[in-house]
Amino acid sequence: MTDRYESHTYDVLVVGAGGAGLRAAIEAAAEGCSVGLVCKSLLGKAHTVMAEGGVAAALATTDPRDSWKVHFRDTMRGGKLLNDWRMAQIHAQEAPARVNELEAWGALFDRTPDGRILQRNFGGHQYPRLAHVGDRTGLEMIRTLQDKTVHSPGVDVYMECTVARLLKDGDRIAGALAYRRDTGRFIVFRTKAVVLATGGIGRAYKVNSNSWEYTGDGQALAYEAGADLMGMEFVQFHPTGMVWPLSVRGILITEGVRGEGGVLKNSKGERFMFRYVPEMFRKDFAASEEEADRWVAEVIAGRKAEARRPPELLTRDVVARAIAQEVREGRGSPHGGAFLDIASKRKPEEIRKKLPSMWQQFHELADVDITRDPMEVFPTTHYVMGGVRVDPESQAATVPGLYAAGEVGGGLHGANRLGGNSLSDLLVFGRRAGTYAAQYARAFQGEPRVETAEVEAAAAELLAPFEQTGGGENPFAVQEALQDMMGSYVGIARKEDDLRTALAELEKLRARAARVAVEGNRQYNPGWNTAIDLKNLLTVSEAVTRAALERRESRGAHTRVEYPDSDKHFGTVSVIVRRQGDRMTVAQEPIPPLPDELRRVVEGEA
Repeated sequence: MTDRYESHTYDVLVVGAGGAGLRAAIEAAAEGCSVGLVCKSLLGKAHTVMAEGGVAAALATTDPRDSWKVHFRDTMRGGKLLNDWRMAQIHAQEAPARVNELEAWGALFDRTPDGRILQRNFGGHQYPRLAHVGDRTGLEMIRTLQDKTVHSPGVDVYMECTVARLLKDGDRIAGALAYRRDTGRFIVFRTKAVVLATGGIGRAYKVNSNSWEYTGDGQALAYEAGADLMGMEFVQFHPTGMVWPLSVRGILITEGVRGEGGVLKNSKGERFMFRYVPEMFRKDFAASEEEADRWVAEVIAGRKAEARRPPELLTRDVVARAIAQEVREGRGSPHGGAFLDIASKRKPEEIRKKLPSMWQQFHELADVDITRDPMEVFPTTHYVMGGVRVDPESQAATVPGLYAAGEVGGGLHGANRLGGNSLSDLLVFGRRAGTYAAQYARAFQGEPRVETAEVEAAAAELLAPFEQTGGGENPFAVQEALQDMMGSYVGIARKEDDLRTALAELEKLRARAARVAVEGNRQYNPGWNTAIDLKNLLTVSEAVTRAALERRESRGAHTRVEYPDSDKHFGTVSVIVRRQGDRMTVAQEPIPPLPDELRRVVEGEA
């Protein structure tokens, strides 16, 4: 390779240093492989720190009735049975061991009076299942995994480094082309296996809870390399994002507020969620405020909750649609949301102890004291349930040598993710991806071969914005136009005309992106960085739109206005997005049926 490029060789390259990436790197190193760990930001700054409420695992420390089967049932029901059942089974069975392992590595969790890990209630979970550290659980997870990673021999970390292309040797992965954000210098990584752990796509939307790194890099890298994507129509709009002031619109309000007893009210002071309980959940949720308040009282007292759960703890898709409906019908808060009230249910000292980050967030950003006043909330783009199609056992993608774990991977969550399942997902499948990527690398015959011509062509494409002359497009303006368009046409409620309009607008935006011009040099050039991210954002936006157009029903986080009900046929298929030449195609492929034993778990009381 020419000396124009920095060059490194590893057995396994992990792209992304959030929870999934760190866990994969730890495991691949433990298997004896050399590991390169690439993070777009600084180590420890991953978006995982924003997962505040807790990590879901059936430890049964707070309620002994919990088990992996109940967790599996809740996950499948929450995902509207579109989940890869084997992934959901592995996740539920292995999550407790991964949490206990994390604790053994130094993670500190809130404790029960007798010293066990305390677990809190969360939407869609039958029992209190989220191990937590106040409302800063993701931060504790990253702290622990980062410490374990830097003490693992054989792991090299590349901070402020972005992978822009995956390189192939024939049909299999051979490496990656990346660039350093501080110097702009290109790096060629030769590697036998790549683990993608790059997170989500939230920056395709203007109102979102995601960090700046979430530009769909992993999904787009996999797609361009020939891997299948699945379930991309299922974008989760978290029901509680900040509404006011506009400068903080979309910032996440943890589901832990509702897990600790917070209630949702409209401008008339009504607890409106009682009107939105789906028929299939009516036996599990309170039918009156009195019954819901009794559940809160039992939880606060530390007793086993016998009353039915408050409807504020329904799955995220249900709560998000309910809030949007209240606003549409004229019962919204002054700034176009709903009120989330914890002050009337908890004492001030309890709120500050249980929800310290939320108290600080509203105090500093909105001048609201949540121990006295309600919060204003509205749904915010939060998570994508779909992603790279992977084998449930190994997390292998459909391209040899490519693996994916965490939010970038698809299958586990089906049509809707339960809160807290994301953090246990990172642990369970990050570990598996690292294990199987290492096994693949060890069995690899020879050395990965990277073609100089492929690298040169990719580098030239990445540098093209510097060559634009004569009134090129501003990359920030194109990104903002994309975000506005996705929010307008591919949001919570979707219509065929809007989705087709979105596809037409995406073509125009792609043409604008091809004319993007940047000035200056390559060192810390945010315009150039945004220009590179644009291609990924356009790819994932098209994938979401085409998949949403294909799924002609409403299910989970996907709502089609002209198809308000779920369709039996679409309950048996996944929508697959794949590249054919320069064209994006969609196909429906059958979901493997549930084994009878697990079907009885889902249909029964486990």
